[in-house]
Amino acid sequence: MAKALFGHVVTSTELRVVEENAVLRAKVRRLERELEELRAQRDAAIAHELLSMTGDPALA
Repeated sequence: MAKALFGHVVTSTELRVVEENAVLRAKVRRLERELEELRAQRDAAIAHELLSMTGDPALA
């Protein structure tokens, strides 16, 4: 009855997995932000290069 009231008892192995999962999720979020920044930089560089190819200095 007490187990049903307090829920599942978590073992140290399960806690380690939960902590590891949280660390990995944070790393994925950081890498996703970094990827988005790199894509934005790449897109800006491509746009700048394309505009500079037009020969119009006002656009570059």
